[in-house]
Formats: sequence, structure tokens, C-alpha cells
Amino acid sequence: MKIALLSRSPKIHSTQVLARAARKRGHQVQVIDYLKCHMTLAPGEARIFLGRKELAGYDAVIPRIGANHSFFGTAVVRQLELAGTWCLNGSTAIAMARDKLMCMQMLAARGVPMPATACASAPEATKHLIKSCGGAPVIIKMLEGAQGVGVVLADSPAAAESVIDAFHGLYARTLAQEYIAEAGGADVRAFVVGGEVVAAMQRQARAGEFRSNLHLGGEATAVDISGEERKLALKAARVTGLNVAGVDLIRSSRGPLVLEVNASPGLEGIQAATKVDVGARIIEFIENNAAPGRPPRKR
Repeated sequence: MKIALLSRSPKIHSTQVLARAARKRGHQVQVIDYLKCHMTLAPGEARIFLGRKELAGYDAVIPRIGANHSFFGTAVVRQLELAGTWCLNGSTAIAMARDKLMCMQMLAARGVPMPATACASAPEATKHLIKSCGGAPVIIKMLEGAQGVGVVLADSPAAAESVIDAFHGLYARTLAQEYIAEAGGADVRAFVVGGEVVAAMQRQARAGEFRSNLHLGGEATAVDISGEERKLALKAARVTGLNVAGVDLIRSSRGPLVLEVNASPGLEGIQAATKVDVGARIIEFIENNAAPGRPPRKR
């Protein structure tokens, strides 16, 4: 198969893992910097180029779209879809997962358990926002943040109001979320591939930090998840329409809750912690669903 791997650089660890796994199984892989692509639009025509070369003839596309480039990266994926190419994760699913508010809205509408969440634009709604999440301490998140950046724990109502006002002053969109104290700075990343949880790890925040992200010094260990957690992760991936997803869960006194759904989850931490070759599982899924000549599957 001929596979296009959309990534900013072939040196990124997850990109290397996927490219190596695909080549090991006999596939051709081209790593494409999606920010260097350009698109032309005409009635009934969707073309995409890298420099002067038109990108065509791919059997599958693996999108690895960074959080800082969601708008254009998603547009590139959409253009490839319109041209009839099978994409591992579709543009609509990527956009939904990347928009934290939209994602939480869709999960809530489908009855997925989650921490109490609220969002507002008007400053006069800030107090009600905090109260809706159970009061302080409360988590404040930037909607465009990733890897723990733009996530703040406010210990008091005054601190929460100050953080929200500061973000609004920077024209940053935010949401407030209930703080689950009993989790003790830990969460669970369930890695979903094609409707199956293929690996799971627990991430523990370092001392003095509430964010468990590995980029911020969190430690990861393999973990056995319950049947309830497994069903919850699969439902979250299904609601967002993602074939490959990193579903972040938190263990609360009222059961597991979904924190976030990631459309381009990193592979380094999950593979190191669990010893599962997640990259190979992703390529196997592509082989079974994007065989040459097979039309793109509609979700």
C-alpha cells in the first residue's frame, strides 16, 4: 500500500514509529509536512499539492495534526477525503476532538460520564460558572491548549475569577471543570484502535503538580482497566468518530469519567509503559480497512 503520513517532521517519535511499522510490513510511506501543502478548489474538483507535485494515488492517510495547526491541518485532511482517499481519522472527527467544548458537548449529549463542565463568554457569568463546577478548587482550561499547557488549578473562587478574567483579557476561550481531588493527580490513558482498547497506562503527576501529562514530568505505568472503563473509552471514541484515539479517564468516587479525547495521541509513552506495539496495531487496522481499490468508509 501507498500511505501518506501527515506530520510536521519525520523526526517526531510517533511519526518514526508509524513509518517504521508500515515499512516493516512492506508498505510505501511518505511523510508529508501538511503546512507546506496547498490546495486548489474548483467545481467537482479537489486537488492538493506539495510544491509543484500533486499528491494523489495514496491508499491511506495517517493524520498526525498538531494542536497548534488544527485549522489548516484539518483542511488538508478534508481535501484528501474529498479527493476520495481513505483517512485513518476523518477531518470532522479530528476537528471535534480538538475543540474541547464541542467534544464535551457531544459526549454529554450521548450520556458519557464526565466531570461537571461549564463555559461562558460574558464576564458576569464567571461566578455561576465556578459554582456550576462545584466551586473551588476548580480546573480552568484553554480550549486550544494541549499537553497540559493552558490548564490551571484555581484553589479559591477569587483565584478562579482572576484566571478566567486573565484568559478572557488575552482573548483565549476557556472552560471550567470540576476538580476530582480523590484521583490524587492520576489519570488513565486508554488507547483505542478500530473499536478496541489495545493498551492502557496510568499517568501520575509529579510531586507538587496536578497535571499528569508526561511532557510535564508525569510518570506512566501499564494498568489493567475495568470493563466499565473499557466501555467508556470505546463509547467516547465512537461518539467523536475517531478510529484511533487516546481517551483520558479519571477515577472518581462515582466511577470513571472522561476528561478528554485525543485525535493524535502520542505513541512514545504508551509503548514504553505497556510494551505493546501500538504502531503495528494501527497499521494492521489500516490494512484491514483501506485495501487498495476499496472506497473510503463512511462514518
